[in-house]
Amino acid sequence: MTNNNDLEKPVPSSDNGVWGSDVIADMMRQLDLPYVALNPGASYRGLHDSLVNRLGNRDPQMLLCLHEESAVAIAHGWAKVKDAPLCAIVHSNVGLMHATMAVFNAWCDRAPLLLLGATGPVDAAKRRPWIDWIHTSKDQGALIRDYTKWDDQPASVPAAIESLLRAWQITQTAPRGPVYVCLDAALQEMRLDKAPTPPDMSRFAPPPPADPPHQLLSETAKLLAHAKKPLLMMGRVSRSEKDWAARIALAEKLGALVLTDMKIAGAFPTTHALHAAPPSTFPSEAANTLIRDADVIVAFDWVDLAGTLKSACGEHAPSAKIINVTLDQVLHNGWSMDHQGLPPADLYLAADPDVTIAALNRALASHTKGQVWSGWQRPAPISLPDGEAGKPLTVPVLANAVRKAFKGKTTCLMRHPLSWAGHMWDVEHPLDFLGTDGGGGIGSGPGTCTGSALALQGTDRIALAILGDGDFLMGATAIWSAVHYGLPMIAFIANNRSFYNDEVHQERVAKMRDRPVENKWIGQQIAAPDIDLAMLARAQGATGIGPVRDVEELRDVIPLAMAAYARGETVIIDVRVEPGYDSGMSSALVKPVERS
Repeated sequence: MTNNNDLEKPVPSSDNGVWGSDVIADMMRQLDLPYVALNPGASYRGLHDSLVNRLGNRDPQMLLCLHEESAVAIAHGWAKVKDAPLCAIVHSNVGLMHATMAVFNAWCDRAPLLLLGATGPVDAAKRRPWIDWIHTSKDQGALIRDYTKWDDQPASVPAAIESLLRAWQITQTAPRGPVYVCLDAALQEMRLDKAPTPPDMSRFAPPPPADPPHQLLSETAKLLAHAKKPLLMMGRVSRSEKDWAARIALAEKLGALVLTDMKIAGAFPTTHALHAAPPSTFPSEAANTLIRDADVIVAFDWVDLAGTLKSACGEHAPSAKIINVTLDQVLHNGWSMDHQGLPPADLYLAADPDVTIAALNRALASHTKGQVWSGWQRPAPISLPDGEAGKPLTVPVLANAVRKAFKGKTTCLMRHPLSWAGHMWDVEHPLDFLGTDGGGGIGSGPGTCTGSALALQGTDRIALAILGDGDFLMGATAIWSAVHYGLPMIAFIANNRSFYNDEVHQERVAKMRDRPVENKWIGQQIAAPDIDLAMLARAQGATGIGPVRDVEELRDVIPLAMAAYARGETVIIDVRVEPGYDSGMSSALVKPVERS
């Protein structure tokens, strides 16, 4: 963020009493929130005033967003880097309805997030005609209750303090997820005789992550110690360098092969000799072969373990001993199917994955270093095409150009499109790659990238993203916030001018029904006219480059983008690419339900 202390700095305010929202603002400062992302609205005008005139718009500082979905996405993007919650505020029922997709993304990503909202006065006698009535809901939290960990609507100022404390605890307690507190507009605007005594924050800390049960840990260590072909599936884990090193140590001690997942942030170095197959969105055949051949598999909070095992083994039970280490079942409910299928497990450890890995390293301290799987050889790296002058660009050509341009530089790939493949980017540090959005919510990319770029400030990492054109178009106004608050980032838009995933779906349906596949583009392609994405970026104040249609032009503009980034600019590059997926990906994306 720009180091401009005068940015949105309010004039000093006199002390003219204490209001309900002042106490809430003071509590937010006690939570040590540096920023609060928001789209303004009258339902929380009291809190808005307190943040500005009581706190001076510092600690937390407001981040003005042009859409509620962007505000929540920014908080989500922050959590992807920091492993800690940020706060977002949305206006009344209408703002919460705008934000619901972003809340669902954070939920599916198991990201901590404190969401505040408000409702028009609960007391009908205090409502303004018309507007306060349509912006008042009796149970506003019901809109998102099925994909938040907890919600509340406190009825007094003391209750609001406790509600914020409880929400803060819950969102940071594993398994993590968003929480929501709705503040009555009248409560915010209530004048108080005096401010209540602030709580001692040290007495309301979240609990430490859960340790694995001793007996199950011992059984797990014994199975791994005797395994000939152990396989570790690294799923949702922390960004901690210490935890990263512990994962490497465990794999090396056991001679275990490792799989990771493109849907979530980097969990193990993909360049390590034990990383057995490129990470993927859906299980690759190389990964499936390893799963079938393993004798012990340990899944550390792996996303969709049941689906992954089924991909490898079909309807047959896996022959390996399965050890499932996860706390995720705490969040499973009857509304959302984001919990995926129910996996088999010979041992089920309801424990934090990184805590369990550290405990396994201790339990196996005297274990002689294991041999890597007999007869296994690490596949040769997959080369990427250089492209040819005058030929259409593809996503692999784009990936190769970006890799070469940023080689030797410390980067964070904050986002990739669906057409991206795991072999296109090396991951050697927990912040090298941040995964996607969790819930498959198109439009989240610009917002989550803005939040991640904010969290990366003060590090040596270049905030880098590859976004899809549909994703960018739906969330482009989040870029305004990045520009306004001086957040440098570089985003390449892989612009195939289509909602191409659905073209593939329509092609599949046409073939199933013996109908013309030539019609698959109708209602899918974003053309006639083409949208000038670079101009759209410039409309938000960003540096817009493109459209880029040729590999030589691409190579020429990347240094310009890097120079603009060095000046602190937000850079968007419109790269026109041919539609298509990495080999084997499209069939997994569009596999239909089997017909009887």
